[in-house]
Amino acid sequence: MLSMASTFKRHIAACVLAGSLPGFVVAPAMAQPAGLPSIGSASGNELSPALEQALGDLIIAQGRRDPTFVHDAEINQYLNDMGKRLARYAANKVGPIDVFGVRDPRFNAFALPGGYIGINTGLIVQADSESEVAGVVAHEIAHVTQRHIARGLTQQRQSEHIAMAAIAASLLAALAGGINVATGVAAFGQAAAIDQQLGYSRDAEREADRVGFHMLSKAGYDPNGLQDMFGKLMNNAQFNMGTSGGSAYFSTHPLSIDRMTDMQNRTQLLNNNRYPSSDAFWYVRARALVLQTTERHDLARIVDRLQDEGRRLKDVQRSAAWLGLSELATQRGQYPDAQRFLEYAGQGVPDSAYLQRQAAALALAQGNASRALSISQQALGKWPNHRALVEVQARALQQLGRHKQAAQFLEQQIKKWPTESPVFYQLLALNLADSNQPARARRVMADYYILTGALPSAMAQLQQAREMTQDFHEQSRIDAEINSLRGRMEHERAMLEKFGT
Repeated sequence: MLSMASTFKRHIAACVLAGSLPGFVVAPAMAQPAGLPSIGSASGNELSPALEQALGDLIIAQGRRDPTFVHDAEINQYLNDMGKRLARYAANKVGPIDVFGVRDPRFNAFALPGGYIGINTGLIVQADSESEVAGVVAHEIAHVTQRHIARGLTQQRQSEHIAMAAIAASLLAALAGGINVATGVAAFGQAAAIDQQLGYSRDAEREADRVGFHMLSKAGYDPNGLQDMFGKLMNNAQFNMGTSGGSAYFSTHPLSIDRMTDMQNRTQLLNNNRYPSSDAFWYVRARALVLQTTERHDLARIVDRLQDEGRRLKDVQRSAAWLGLSELATQRGQYPDAQRFLEYAGQGVPDSAYLQRQAAALALAQGNASRALSISQQALGKWPNHRALVEVQARALQQLGRHKQAAQFLEQQIKKWPTESPVFYQLLALNLADSNQPARARRVMADYYILTGALPSAMAQLQQAREMTQDFHEQSRIDAEINSLRGRMEHERAMLEKFGT
C-alpha cells in the first residue's frame, strides 16, 4: 500500500477484508552484486519473504475486484513484459514481478508486498517515451528487490504495530466468515494510518534510483528515462518541490535536488545511444488514454487530443491516435466512424497485432462473429503470443455457438499461460457449461477463483461440482481438491495469526 492512487488504496484497504489469502513461499533473496549500493542487510524484525508474498497475494486478489483495476489484456501484457525484461537485471531476486495497470488519470505508481507493481494509466499517458515508463517501473522493482516494503511494514513504531495487528485480526475474521461493516470501517482506518506512515526514506529512494538505473541501462532502455520523467513533473505547475502538496507519487517518494543531480551524473557517464520507443508503447499509450476516459466531460477533450495527434504526428504515433479514436467510437456504438478511424490507423504503417485486434473486436461488437473469428485466427498465426487476440477469438467462437471448439482452444491457451490470464478460465467454464459439462465447468470456475484469490468462492464451486457427478473417481478427485484448498486456507490463517502478533 505504498504510493498507491488514493481511490485504489481505499478500496483495497476496505475490500482486503472480504477475501482470502493465497500463500506462496518466495525463494530467498540472492546476494547483491558488487558495486551496487545497499542500505544494509535485512533486520531481524523484517517481514519474512513468505509473509510478504502472502500479504501481497491477498491485497492484489482483492484489488482485482476494484473497478479501477485494469483487466485489459494488452496493457497488462505490455507492462508485465516490461517488468520481466527489467527484472532480469535486478540486483536481488525475490520472486516474480507482476506489473498491472490502474485506471486513474493521475501520475502514480506503487509497489505492493510480494512483487506486485501498479502503474496508473495517467503515468503511461503522460510519458513521452517508453523509457520514461520503464524508468518508473525499474524504480518500483528496486523497492521490491531491496526489500524496502518489508522493512517499512515492520518498523517498530507502536501505531504501525497496532494498525498491522488490527488488519490481521480483520482478515482472520473474514476467513472465519465473521466479517461485518463495522469491522471493515475499523480496518480501513488502520490501513489508512499505515499508508500515511510508510513513505520511503530518502536513503531508500536513492538506493531505488541507483538499482533502477542499473536495470534500465542493462535492459536496453534509455537510462535518462527516470530523470526525464521526474524532470517533467518538477516543471509541472502543480508540483512544488519541498512542499507537502502536489503529486501523490512524490508524497511517498520524496524527490530532492541531490537525487536529480545523482541521476544526471550517472547518465553522463554512458554513451549517447538512441533509444526509440517500440510501436507497442504508442498503441498502449493511446489505449490507456481511452481506457481512463470514463467521464462524459472528458470525452470531447480526449477526442480533440487524439484527432490533433492523428493529423500532426507521423508513422506509428499517428496510427496509435487513430486507433484510439476507433476504440472510443466502438465503445459508443458508432461503428461506421470506428471503421473509418481504423482504416486511417492502418495507413502507412506496418501491420500490427493491435490493429488486427481492434478489427476483430469491432466485427464482434457489430455481431459479425464469423468475421471476428477469421481476423483473429489469421492474426494469431502472425502474433501467437498476443493474449488479447486469444480472448477475441474465444469470444467469437462462443458467439457462434461452437462451444466445444472454444473449450479446446482455451485449454490449449491455458496450458501456454496457466496463470497470466484468469479470464481464459472464466470463458472456458462458460463454454463447458454450454457443452453440457456442468461439473467440469464448476471445477474450472474454482480454478478461476483460486487464481483471483477468492478461495471461499472456489470452495463453493468444488462442492457444487461434487454434487453434480455420481462418478466415484471424479468425486475422489474433487474431494482431493477440496482437502487441498481447505489445507491452504488453514495455512493462510496460521500465517495471518503470526502476522498479527
